[in-house]
Amino acid sequence: MRPHIVRVFTAAAASGLVLALTPSVVDTAAAEPVPDAVDYCEGQCDYILPPGQAGNATIKELLAFLQTGKRPAHFSDQLGKYEDLVRGYSGLTDDQLDRFFNDESFGVPDDEVASTIHPRDDVTIVRDKRDGVPHITGETRAGTMFGAGYAGAADRLFVMDVFRHLGRGNLTSLAGGAVGNREFEQQIWRIAPYTNAELRQQFDDLADLGEVGVRMQQDARSWVKGVNAYIAEARKGAELPGEYVALGHPTGPTKWKVTDILATAAVAGGMFGSGGGSEMQSALALIEARARYGKTRGIEVWKAFRAAEDPETVTTVDESFPYGTDALTEGTVLPDRGSVRAANWVTDRKGSAKDSRRTPRPTGRSLKGFANDGVLPDGFLDEPTTMMSNATMVSGEHTESGNPVAVFGPQTGFFAPQLWMVQELQGPGVSAAGASFAGLNFAVLVGRGQDYAWSPTSAMQDITDSYAVRLCNLKTGARGTLTSRGYRFHGDCLPIRRVKRHSSWKPSLGDQTPKGSYTLVADRTKLGIITHRANVYGRATAFTSLRSTFMHEGDAAAAFLAMNDPEQVSSAEDFQRAASRVNYTFNWFYVDDQDIAYFNSGANPIRPDGADANLPTEGRKRYEWKGWHADDNSADYTSFEEHPQAVDKDYLVNWNNKQAPGYNAADGNFMFGSVHRAQLLDDRVRAQIDSGEKFTRASLVSLVEEAGLEDPRADRPLGLLLDVIGDRPIKDQELATAVQKLRVWRESGGLRTAGTSEKPKFKHSRALRVLDAWWPRVVRAEFRPKLHKGLYASLLGAAPILSGYSHRGNASADAWSSWMSKDLRRILGRSVDAPLPRLYCGEGTVATCRKVLLKSLDAALDVPKKQVYPADGTCKAADQYCAAQTLHQSLGGITQDPIHWQNRSTFQQVIEFPGGR
Repeated sequence: MRPHIVRVFTAAAASGLVLALTPSVVDTAAAEPVPDAVDYCEGQCDYILPPGQAGNATIKELLAFLQTGKRPAHFSDQLGKYEDLVRGYSGLTDDQLDRFFNDESFGVPDDEVASTIHPRDDVTIVRDKRDGVPHITGETRAGTMFGAGYAGAADRLFVMDVFRHLGRGNLTSLAGGAVGNREFEQQIWRIAPYTNAELRQQFDDLADLGEVGVRMQQDARSWVKGVNAYIAEARKGAELPGEYVALGHPTGPTKWKVTDILATAAVAGGMFGSGGGSEMQSALALIEARARYGKTRGIEVWKAFRAAEDPETVTTVDESFPYGTDALTEGTVLPDRGSVRAANWVTDRKGSAKDSRRTPRPTGRSLKGFANDGVLPDGFLDEPTTMMSNATMVSGEHTESGNPVAVFGPQTGFFAPQLWMVQELQGPGVSAAGASFAGLNFAVLVGRGQDYAWSPTSAMQDITDSYAVRLCNLKTGARGTLTSRGYRFHGDCLPIRRVKRHSSWKPSLGDQTPKGSYTLVADRTKLGIITHRANVYGRATAFTSLRSTFMHEGDAAAAFLAMNDPEQVSSAEDFQRAASRVNYTFNWFYVDDQDIAYFNSGANPIRPDGADANLPTEGRKRYEWKGWHADDNSADYTSFEEHPQAVDKDYLVNWNNKQAPGYNAADGNFMFGSVHRAQLLDDRVRAQIDSGEKFTRASLVSLVEEAGLEDPRADRPLGLLLDVIGDRPIKDQELATAVQKLRVWRESGGLRTAGTSEKPKFKHSRALRVLDAWWPRVVRAEFRPKLHKGLYASLLGAAPILSGYSHRGNASADAWSSWMSKDLRRILGRSVDAPLPRLYCGEGTVATCRKVLLKSLDAALDVPKKQVYPADGTCKAADQYCAAQTLHQSLGGITQDPIHWQNRSTFQQVIEFPGGR
C-alpha cells in the first residue's frame, strides 16, 4: 500500500492563518536536512485522550466557565467519545471507530488547519481544528525542541509547574497548603529527596553517556528556551493560566531550568516506573506469621501469601527469565518485633501544618476553594491503584488483514487537564506522533513513528532494596541508639546526611487553607534513604531504601530519542534495544506491519549470593549490588538478554501482571497470584483465537473495552464462592434471592454497565450492591479467624482489600482474590498449584465453609445502602451509580462532568499498519 507523505511546511504555506509572533533569540544552528514525514498507517492509527488536548485557561476563560459552564475549546471535546464506547463497543466495526477515536495520522490537511505560528525562524507549529493538537516541524533539531517546549507550555503550563514543584518537594508553595498537597509532596519526597545541586549534577552527568548524552543536554536546553519563550509571550499578552491568579501568583511561573526536567522525571519515574522498596512491610508480615505459627511454619505461611513465584499466575510471556533471590538468606535481617519506628519526614510544623483536617472543596463551579482538597486525589500514589495501564496485541496470523493489530495505552489516572498531551514532532532525527507527560514533551513518550507504534505499562519489578545499617555514636564510634546520627559503613562510623526542604503557604482564592509551613527532611546514608529505625537483637539499626534509578532520573531520555528516530528503529529488535535503555521499570509493547514485540525495561541490579531481594539485607560490603559505586549510585545490571522479551507471539497481553515465569514479584507486590485482572484480557483473546475468528481493529477494541467493564471479582472469586454455597436450598428467602441475583449477574458477564436514561442505573444493581457489601466481609470471615489479628492486619497492610470500582476508574482483583481462590479450590477438592499451607475457610470442609460464607453474606445484606455507598464530595449517600462514576480530578479551575465507570487507558491507541519500509 502506498504510504502517505506529509510535506513539511505545506500547510503553513497554504494557510492564511499564520500568526506572526516576535521570534525569540535562537540558537545559532544551520538548517539540517528534514526528510518528508512518511506515514505508513494510511488512516489506521487512532487515539483518544480524555477529556481533551487543551489545558491552559486564562483568568477570563475561567470566569466565563464559572458563569456559563462553557469550557474553552478542546478542554472536553474527547470526553464524550471516550464515554460513548461503553455503550457502543458491542458489534463495533472498523468504519465506526471514528465515533470513539481520533485520527493519529501525520500532518494536517490544509482545510483542517486552525492556526499556524512560527515562535522562531526554524520551527512551525500547526494546530488542527478537530482536536487542537500541535504539529511541530523544525528545520533544525534545536528548533524542533524549542517548538516542543513552546507548545507544551501552551497546553500544560500549570500542570508542568505542579510537577516540577512536586519533584522539588515544594508543591505547597505553588498550589497551597491543602492536606492533599502536603501528603503528596511528602510521598514524592520520600522517593526523591534531592537538593538543587543534585538535580544539576544529574544533568551534567548526562554527558558521561557520550554523544547521545550531549544531544540530550542540547535538546533539554532548547526545549527549556521554548517553554520560557511561551511564558514571556503569555505574560505579555495576559494569556497565562488563570490558576496562577487564583492561587496568589499573578505574575505567573518563574523561569524554567533544565533541572526542572529532572525534577519532573523523578515524579513520573517514581510514580509509574519503580518497583520494590517495601521490604519492611513484608518483614512485618513475616514476623507476625512466625509469632502466630512458630518459626518454621510461619515462614511457610508467609512464603505462600507472599507469592513471589506463583505458578498459577498469568504471565505476558511463557518462557522463563529468572530474576530475584531466595528469601531468608544468610544476609537477611529482621527487626525485633514491636521495635519498628517509621522515619519522620516532617519537622518544624507551624500554623495549619499542625492540622490534618481537610478543608472541603465547595460544591458547584467556583474558583473559591477549587484547590481546597489538593490538586491530586487522595491515595493517588497507592499501589496498585496507580498501576492500571494495559496492552493487547494480536499477530497478523490471527487478523483479517494479515497485519498485526494493537490496542494499548497507559492509565495514569483521570485528570482535568490530563497529565498527558498529544503532539506531532517532525525534524532532524525525529518523526513521531503521540502522547508525552506534561513537562517531558521533548519527545513522544507513547505513540507512533512512520511505520511502527509503541506503548508501555508499569512493570514494578524489584529495583529497590532495603539495607540494615548499624547505628553508631558519632563522637565515640560506640554502639548507637535509635536516635543516633551516625551509621556504620565499610567499618567507619559516618554521619547520617540530612537533606531539607522548607515549604510554606498562605491562603488564596483557590486554596483557603490557613497560613502554615514545615520542613521536609530525609536522612540519607550511602546505602540509601532511611525509612525505618528498629532494634535487631537489641541493637539499634536503620533500614534504608536504595533505588537503582536514584541520581539517574534523566538517563531514560536516550531511549525516547531513539524511539522517535526512524533511522534508529526499523524493526522489532531495534525497538527492543531502544527500550532497553529505559532504566525505569516498564513493559514496552511494539507493533509494525509484520511483528508484535515486547520488552521489559529497568536497571535491574545484580545481587550477590546471600543478599535478599524480599526482605532487608545486612548493610555489609559483601551484600552490596555487584559493581556498585556509592559516589554515583551506579552498578552492574542484568543484560539485555536477561530481560523478559518476545517477538512474533500469537498474541501479547499485559495489565501490569507478572512478566514471565522466574521473574520474581517485587518484595511489596503480593498481587501476582492465581487471580489477576490480566486474565480478563488473556482469556478473551485466547478464546477468540481458539475459535478461529479473525481479529479486526474494531473487534479488538470491543474485547478490550468489555474486559474493562467487567468487575474483576465476578469471574473466579465469585464463581468459587457460589460453588461452595452450591445448590442446596437456603431457608432464608432474602439470602436465597441474593445468591440467585449474584449467579444471574455473573452468568451475564459480570459487567458494571448502565443504560442511557437521565438517571442511569446499573444493570443488575442489586447484585452489585450485594457483592460490594459482601466482599470485605467475606474476606475477613474466611481468613481472619485462622490468621488471627496480628497477621491479618499485617497482610492487610501489605495487600489491602480493594473494591471493584472507584471514582478513579480503576479496578483490580486484589491479592485476597488469589488467596481465596487457592483456599476454596482446595476445600472443593480441586487442583491447586502452590497451595496455601493450611485451609482457612471454616474448618476446612465444604459444609463449614458454606456456613461461614452465608453468615458473612447475611451480615452484608444488613448493611444500609448509604453505608455501602457513602456520600462524598460528588455523590449523595446510597447513590450506587454515582459512587462508581469516573471523575476527572481537576488540576485547575476547569472541571469536567462525571462519566460512566470503565477501567481503561487514559491515552489509548488503536493501531494497524498496512505497510512499512
